[in-house]
Amino acid sequence: MFNTVFPKIHKEGYKFLAISIIATFIILLFSNFFGLFFIVISIWIYYFFRDPDRFSINDNDFLVSPADGKIISINEQKGPMELQLENTTFTKVSIFMNVFNCHVNRTPLSGKVEEINYKPGKFLNASLDKASEDNERNYYRIKCNVSGEEIIMVQIAGLIARRIVCEVEQGQKLAQGERIGMIRFGSRVDIFFKNKKILAKIGQNVIAGESLIASK
Repeated sequence: MFNTVFPKIHKEGYKFLAISIIATFIILLFSNFFGLFFIVISIWIYYFFRDPDRFSINDNDFLVSPADGKIISINEQKGPMELQLENTTFTKVSIFMNVFNCHVNRTPLSGKVEEINYKPGKFLNASLDKASEDNERNYYRIKCNVSGEEIIMVQIAGLIARRIVCEVEQGQKLAQGERIGMIRFGSRVDIFFKNKKILAKIGQNVIAGESLIASK
């Protein structure tokens, strides 16, 4: 119960929370009204950077959600040209994270990180299709150790996001649902895959590491 009300936070949040708390104490010396406003901001920062434990199905016949948020699109399209996959057709699922979602991202299946490719870019609204081409983004190619199948996961910065955080390295082996990184302050995650049956639907709210996106 305690961990539900006061979840642990991601290490990226300590600096922002400390700044907010110090600013709150200083402002309270001069104004209770504005001090109350900054207390609310501090609480929001704490919950924005929350990093609760998640429990995956641990079955690579399924893909779990890489992010908390709402599924905004499911379609068939060519793979990212940044990974030389523009001639291969994938199913792509896009998940939009608003500023109230947990922003810690997780790997949809267990496997090895074959490639990481970071691209700088703009900060358009992450819900727009154009964001996947123009915004700052980070690509992960992950290969399942058992089946050999590959999936592509893309972190896309949003309108007010200003940093994509990558916590894994090329060649690293990951368990399904393991933390892979986060995006600060509003963003989106795309996942590309082939030969899977879609289990999720547009408009569905999903939980990183737990909600099932597709199955064998």
